[in-house]
Amino acid sequence: MAWEGWVAVVAGVLALAALGIALLLWVRQRELRRRIESPGRAQVARALRLARDVQGSGQLVAFVANPSKPDVAHLRAAVVRACADQLLPEPLWLETTVEDPGVGQTRAAVDQGADVVVAIGGDGTVRAVAEGLVGTGVPMGLIPLGTGNLLARNLDLPLSDPLAALHVALDGRDRTIDVGWLRVLRFESDVHDDVAEAADDLPDDTDLPRDHIFLVIAGVGFDAAMVADTDEQLKARVGWIAYFFAGMRHLHGRRTRVHVRLDDQQTTTTRLRSLLIGNCGRLPGGITLLPDAELDDGWLDVAAIDTRAGIAGWAQLLGEVVLQGVGVRNELPAKIGRIDHTRAQEVRLVVPGGDHVQVDGDVVGRVTELRARVDPGALVVRVPSA
Repeated sequence: MAWEGWVAVVAGVLALAALGIALLLWVRQRELRRRIESPGRAQVARALRLARDVQGSGQLVAFVANPSKPDVAHLRAAVVRACADQLLPEPLWLETTVEDPGVGQTRAAVDQGADVVVAIGGDGTVRAVAEGLVGTGVPMGLIPLGTGNLLARNLDLPLSDPLAALHVALDGRDRTIDVGWLRVLRFESDVHDDVAEAADDLPDDTDLPRDHIFLVIAGVGFDAAMVADTDEQLKARVGWIAYFFAGMRHLHGRRTRVHVRLDDQQTTTTRLRSLLIGNCGRLPGGITLLPDAELDDGWLDVAAIDTRAGIAGWAQLLGEVVLQGVGVRNELPAKIGRIDHTRAQEVRLVVPGGDHVQVDGDVVGRVTELRARVDPGALVVRVPSA
């Protein structure tokens, strides 16, 4: 074969090799793009955090803030200074809106590789940020600026010192906790929850069942009616005490008839004032409604609250709550004010006449049928180191 022929053969081989390499690179690039675009946020977040760890640039902190809360603007400057003092990257600052109370902002932060997302606001903002973080493994920090600050209270976080809470969010340890989900099984279109509606692409008035996240307590009956009737202006002036003024107006309300099924047990029918389904049990004012509840035990604690005989029944109920808060249980029968405890991983409830329901202090509306379930270890939170 002449040298021209050999050159042609070699050129052909090299061309085929180049084509094969190009094809291999194209396939690998396509696969990489698919992995980046299609996996869950948890995988993307881990990849971005790993890359940043290799570069030694420190954790990226995202703050999802409710701008309607006082001092949020001043707090932003403190946040930037605190991150700079620790030689951290410039933090992400995302504000909630009327249309989205924080779910979309949280997901955007995770997509950008945030190592921790800090909720700045009240219990509604905390619910929204948690909704966006469930299952990602990205920790949630809290700077409580609300009225109840329910989850922060149960995590022993600073409640009246935002800078101390910021320190925990930046330097605390991570703890895995359970999450509760409440699903309205019938007439979802009759209820309203900004957080749940921001979490999916369904119309706000859909009748398809959707989950409503709660981290502390969901309740049906008296407690939800009390929250629904609380004056917002009074709450802004006196804080959580406003709930008690609203509660006074419902002391003589009718007891609710409910059908309750716990896990695979038989359905029972009873009349009560409230049915509480909790992940943890401490409330403002030193009240512990669910003394056995643990944030990470994989169970929902259920409390049936009932009173009879008017004010006398409520007085006895108050005594029951105070005693159980210090570890004393009154097992006497025929009480006119009582709180009975059990636990389950799933609770089904039918309220034939309909009644108010709330999740972590956010009133969803009136419901006739619902299901609540526990999601064990679904959320990571940032808590004090000691």
